[in-house]
Amino acid sequence: MLALAAAHNLISTFQAVVLGVLQGATELFPVSSLGHTVLFPTLFRWHNIVAWQSQPESPWLAFVVMLHVGSAVGLLIYFWRDWLAIIRAFFRTLAKRRIETPNERLAWQIVASTIPVGILGVVLEHPVRVALAKPLAAAIFLMVNGCILLAAERYRKRAEVRELARREGLNAEGARTVESLTYREAAAIGVAQSSALIAGISRDGVVMTAGLVRGLDNSDAARYAFLLATPPILAAGVLKVSDLTGPLGDGGVRGAAVVAAVCAAVTAVITVHFLTRYFKTRTLKPFGFYCLAFGAFMVAFTLVVGTP
Repeated sequence: MLALAAAHNLISTFQAVVLGVLQGATELFPVSSLGHTVLFPTLFRWHNIVAWQSQPESPWLAFVVMLHVGSAVGLLIYFWRDWLAIIRAFFRTLAKRRIETPNERLAWQIVASTIPVGILGVVLEHPVRVALAKPLAAAIFLMVNGCILLAAERYRKRAEVRELARREGLNAEGARTVESLTYREAAAIGVAQSSALIAGISRDGVVMTAGLVRGLDNSDAARYAFLLATPPILAAGVLKVSDLTGPLGDGGVRGAAVVAAVCAAVTAVITVHFLTRYFKTRTLKPFGFYCLAFGAFMVAFTLVVGTP
């Protein structure tokens, strides 16, 4: 217990700021925020945080969840008009018991995508974290994430994807629209999103990949990924906030978590502003190559240098 309390006191404000900025950027760039949160303390030789991560009963998970909540708040700030329209549309459908407009359909697509990731998150979060939230595993899965992103860009050019887009409804760029996704497809995207429980696999990356495979373009796939990220992250924050308010949050962790969350929110607003423009004309390829390179470097670093 004394060791745990000591680990709590060792997280500095500087470390909290760095982890918050890192979260706000990597949550939205399709490069796995959880993977980077696991890997960077090892790379920077932050012995206190690496020890904190390895403890089965510590506020580390709650701290990470607060990082994610910060980035979700940033998404809410940036997309507040969209969310206002979506929420209004959702309640309209409840009142009239039918779905008529694109926003009404989008609201229920988000519901269909969120249900499976919520269920799988509750069931699998703890065993997956215990088994795989380690630097070497995170580095390996970051490389897997890179392969997924590159494969998605290659697969979306195949004839069957173009034919699917042609049948289901095209936008101005000749790709399928988000509103044309079926609820079954939305649920499947939610299942894919749950793979982000694995450190190294990007939530936005797998959602964009699933969208590209179903005929969306990069811009629409990214927008759907950004919208879809918000509900499960906020729900996880509600479930885990008791860890920070309880005994595990003693020793300065609560203050560090708040600082990190604020930094994540500010960084997320800047990042999503950049990415919504980037994906209008660019692809996932640079992020795929980055994941392969950084993942390979961290595999070698972890094997040669070891963990702190």
